[in-house]
Amino acid sequence: MSLCSHVHPISETILLLTRSLDRGGAERQLVALAKGLTHRGHAVAVAVFFGGGVYEAELSRAGVRVLNLGKQGRWDVWPFLNRLVRLLRKEHPAVMHSYLGVPNILATALKPLLPGTRIIWGVRASNVDLSRYDWLSRQAYALERHLARFADLIIANSYAGKRHAVASGFPESKIVVIPNGIDTEYFRFDPEGRRQVRSAWGLGEDEILVGLVARLDPMKGHPTFLEAASRIARERHDVRFVCVGDGPVAYAEALKQQAEALGLTKQLTWAGTRDNMPAVYSALDLSSSSSSFGEGFSNTIAEAMACGVPCVVTDVGDAKRIVGDAGYVVAPGSPAALAAAWQEALDMGDAERASRSRRARERVIEHFSLERLIEETALVLETTVKT
Repeated sequence: MSLCSHVHPISETILLLTRSLDRGGAERQLVALAKGLTHRGHAVAVAVFFGGGVYEAELSRAGVRVLNLGKQGRWDVWPFLNRLVRLLRKEHPAVMHSYLGVPNILATALKPLLPGTRIIWGVRASNVDLSRYDWLSRQAYALERHLARFADLIIANSYAGKRHAVASGFPESKIVVIPNGIDTEYFRFDPEGRRQVRSAWGLGEDEILVGLVARLDPMKGHPTFLEAASRIARERHDVRFVCVGDGPVAYAEALKQQAEALGLTKQLTWAGTRDNMPAVYSALDLSSSSSSFGEGFSNTIAEAMACGVPCVVTDVGDAKRIVGDAGYVVAPGSPAALAAAWQEALDMGDAERASRSRRARERVIEHFSLERLIEETALVLETTVKT
């Protein structure tokens, strides 16, 4: 029986609070949730610090109000807070569901101004190595830890994220885990998309493509991916590699210099950000995640699996739980282990490859569907409002 058969739409507004609606895993999940809750009769609005994000039009088409707070930059503090307070007093939502650190902090800090509003946090990472980020990020996380006990509920999108939050001092009794949801009607194998993308990247029919879909960020482990790729490239000339995603210019340049030093220039494509992701995943023969820390629930792993692509992943966050017996799991930070797993996957026979491809998609449909995300979240929101 559907969980939502017991859920009645909340009569007052559910306000989702986030920094922006630019491309990203958390943003994509927020959009899917907002649309799903709206479809089920809830009154949903999304408040963003920074307007102009790529997903705003999609929300508007779905009947979700997007409220732009017009933040002008990091140091636009007091005018921004004044606009946020005015907005919250006007909307007086039944639930304010914040996504990630600073929105979580602000939602709780402003709670005294919103009697009756339930504050629900979204926690979407685990074991973040804060030494790799700036002082403001470290201070924000310290404040988030301190304020966590004042949230009415905390939704983690991974079991790894819950463990890390509890170890950091978040109240375990307030944390529930709702894994991300994947739209398996959208993310599915696209044969024509595969042909077009591979042609655009100059791949021959007999060439094998191993890909990493991830923003250029230290937590994603691109150096490990590149070193593993160089090990395979020295032995096999029929294998090509692609990195899909953008990031800071200086970090991107450092990665490209590493790739050049490893001799990968001819076998590696830097594809940047792409819009038609089912086509991108379908173009891959093997999808890899090389993250070294910080992951909670990796959307890219589950999306690739939904497209029937075998995955080789590092054991970070909930990656092992996501792939189950449909993929390969190795220790993080080991190019040798990653390359060995790739080689094992590349050596699969056609029957085993077809079996893993089928199991990968079936696993996502069974455990990580978009419908499940929306149903479980709707139930949690209604229960929290009633308590």
